[in-house]
Amino acid sequence: MKLAQPVDILILSNGPGEITTWVRPVVKALRHYFQDTGDRLRISVMLSPCPHAMGKEADVARTYPGVDRVQSSEQFWDFLLWGKTADHWDWYKSGVVVFLGGDQFFPLVIGKRLGYRTVIYAEWEARWPRWIDAFAVMNDHVRQGMPRSLQPKATIVGDLMVDVGQDIAISPQVSPPLIGLLPGSKPHKLTQGVPFTLAIAAEVQKKYPDCQFQLFLAPTVSLTQFAHYADPAQNPMVAKMGNVSAEIIDPDPGEPYLLTSTGLKIKICRQFPALTELQKLSAALTTVGANTAQLGALAVPMIVLLPTQHLDAMRNWDGVPGLLARLPLVGRQLARLINHLIVSQDRLFAWPNLWAGREIVPELVGHLTPLGVAETLGLWLDHPEKLAQVRQQLQQVRGKPRAAIAVCEIIAQQLAQQTQA
Repeated sequence: MKLAQPVDILILSNGPGEITTWVRPVVKALRHYFQDTGDRLRISVMLSPCPHAMGKEADVARTYPGVDRVQSSEQFWDFLLWGKTADHWDWYKSGVVVFLGGDQFFPLVIGKRLGYRTVIYAEWEARWPRWIDAFAVMNDHVRQGMPRSLQPKATIVGDLMVDVGQDIAISPQVSPPLIGLLPGSKPHKLTQGVPFTLAIAAEVQKKYPDCQFQLFLAPTVSLTQFAHYADPAQNPMVAKMGNVSAEIIDPDPGEPYLLTSTGLKIKICRQFPALTELQKLSAALTTVGANTAQLGALAVPMIVLLPTQHLDAMRNWDGVPGLLARLPLVGRQLARLINHLIVSQDRLFAWPNLWAGREIVPELVGHLTPLGVAETLGLWLDHPEKLAQVRQQLQQVRGKPRAAIAVCEIIAQQLAQQTQA
């Protein structure tokens, strides 16, 4: 579709997961859909504050081909309240504000300020339906949650996370096995996840000495920050999660790598997005979150880890659970209760399992040990046919790369209505 006049697409987003799994595929789809490299289509990304942010989300967004302008979250309130951007952005007459993370109230205010149409991608709930122009909803459940008279505003587009990596071919698996380590990007996950995955890798190497490992560093985490979580002097959870520490070796020349206290060398992947490297994996160890969607989209078998045995680690959690666990006097008791509720919940956490409505990849929740997880992974390594079966099931449930294009179609409809108004 060719644009008759210059238009602005302002994408509102916030956290690392939204930036990587929602913004990236939509930006790519917009450039493809409008057949425009920037002459008439200007794409801006504006970040709002997020409790899970690592501070580098703006830098990540700037690396995406097709993004013209980025404003970090520090300047968000000045724009929301007064319309001022840090770099004094100008605006075309026509445009659409697209919500891809944050508070759904923000596009309502910003759309009115700029005189633009508004589109919200609603994963779980569509808010402010009376004042928002259009909704791209993940499923019919979201649409049914809207007032009946306003449901025509909603179009079911599917899950944007499924679009991540759909254009990457699946590589044939070769020996020796290559295991990916994805401990996450948020501090409370890294505190436990880094030492725990290092300890699991050490256990796996004992039985499978030819097995290779690659750590995937989140784009919002620096090497220096990561080293903190692998150092027992700075992270007391190292001693409690298997007692395997690591240091970063930065040879000159050469690429940095991790060297564990057991002598295991682990490659570090800092490329982002790392789709090409991820699709080479035989399997992966990951925490819950956007990682599971990306791995599922690439049909990479994974073991999803949610250890809950150390109550002290829960004090680092974000949101209400962390606040409750940090309360004086009653914090430890509340942490135990939260721990029990998480373990006893009969629910799925990993995105591929949510897509399928059943457990395709194992979710290990509760009191986990490095040896126990290593034995679970060993079942796959000893029986490659089981690994191949999981990969095939992931390919079947990951869906088609349609959601981002469907969002573009809604944006195009809103632009057309704005032109006619």
